[in-house]
Amino acid sequence: MALGGGVGGGDSNMGAVPEERRKRNGVELRELWRKAVLQQILLLRMERENQKLQASESDLQCRRLKLDYEEITPCLKDVTLVWERMLNATGRSKVMFETEEIHTAVGQGVPRQHRGEIWKFLSEQYLLRQEVPSAKPPNIDTPYKELLKQLTSQQHAILIDLGRTFPTHPYFSAQLGAGQLSLYNLLKAYSLLDPEVGYCQGLSFVAGVLLLHLCEEDAFHMLRFLMYDMGLRKQYRPDMIILQIQMYQLSRLLHDYHRELYTHLEQYEIGPSLYAAPWFLTAFASHFPLGFVARVFDMLFLQGSEVIFKVALSLLGSHKPLILQHENLESIVEFIKTTLPNLGLVQMEKTINQVSEMDISKQLQAYEVEYHVFQDELLDGPSTLSQSQRVAQLEKTNGSLRQQNLDLLEEVQVAHAKIRWLETRVDGLVNREVELQSEVKTLQQERTELQQTVSSLRDLLSSLGVNSPCPDQENLTNTSYNQ
Repeated sequence: MALGGGVGGGDSNMGAVPEERRKRNGVELRELWRKAVLQQILLLRMERENQKLQASESDLQCRRLKLDYEEITPCLKDVTLVWERMLNATGRSKVMFETEEIHTAVGQGVPRQHRGEIWKFLSEQYLLRQEVPSAKPPNIDTPYKELLKQLTSQQHAILIDLGRTFPTHPYFSAQLGAGQLSLYNLLKAYSLLDPEVGYCQGLSFVAGVLLLHLCEEDAFHMLRFLMYDMGLRKQYRPDMIILQIQMYQLSRLLHDYHRELYTHLEQYEIGPSLYAAPWFLTAFASHFPLGFVARVFDMLFLQGSEVIFKVALSLLGSHKPLILQHENLESIVEFIKTTLPNLGLVQMEKTINQVSEMDISKQLQAYEVEYHVFQDELLDGPSTLSQSQRVAQLEKTNGSLRQQNLDLLEEVQVAHAKIRWLETRVDGLVNREVELQSEVKTLQQERTELQQTVSSLRDLLSSLGVNSPCPDQENLTNTSYNQ
């Protein structure tokens, strides 16, 4: 019995129903819900931060990929600090810095990681110093994103050149990769902004250099600046007349600065158009190392398009002994096109230093006049003048044009003075208008207060049973207006 009872007791314990879990009250449930929500928010925040981190790492990798070239002028820490001070200045786009300070900083080097921002800074400084704004089309301020929504007739030509632009650079080498797509967008937008130029071979290299240092939209703005404000667009016009003038100007510079080299090239009928056209159309970007091209662009943003002449003249002059060793057309052109671009770092830096010291603006103006005079003579028929007579005629023409330039400059200065006087006058009138508006407002407030006083007096007289001798409010208002 005891055994049976024991067994029965064991079965009874095993079959017992476990105690139900204690029910939580409302406060505890709300606390659990709050913790769950907070944990979910934390997880979402961590996920967003991870996405930002991945995007940041991707941007950093892309930036490293873009700037994968060898600097020819390493920027010292002190120079970098000077650039950072100017870049971080309050109201930078409206502050005119010392020209000498900027020229010195560019000469000492431009930090690669800040190069794109420095180009923007140099463009701002140029526009601040520009007395007469350059002529621009009415659609010049069309937003970049709006241009991207449109179609261009230049699409085929642009697509063909995408694979030819920096084909060995990792950012542009992938077919229809990020680099080529950005380049297409930039060239398409510019072709729509400037229908006269549209797209021209060589322009893709200029755009490509900008894209390596700037985002798409900033690169577009800098391309627009170089083309319109710095005057590069003239050489891309369909008639190519400006490019022909540039080739003549370079030939004349060689004649004046490196006579022996000029004579040697003339002996084999080698004009600048046989080797220098790509230098001008791509700003040296199609054949020269990117580190050197970046420094050329530094000077281009600082001094303008004549930098290309200076670089070409310096390169040819520094390689004169080697060029003179070649004695036929093919070998000379081959040397200039293939061997000359393979510069050493020392030679690159020497070239940039020479460029910063040269001043050829007057010669370029004179040579352009010469070109037009020669063209007029060709159109008028064969010239019967001797060489000395032609030189005298050119000097006379140059003198006349210089005088015209001086007269125009004087007129511009007078016009600027008048504009400044008118602006001062307008400011005075605006201030007077503000004062008058303030007086009108004060008078209106006084009128309102008087109307309220009259109304109060009438109510008081009415309560006293006295007929109001005061004019009604409408008459008072009309009287005040008449006064």
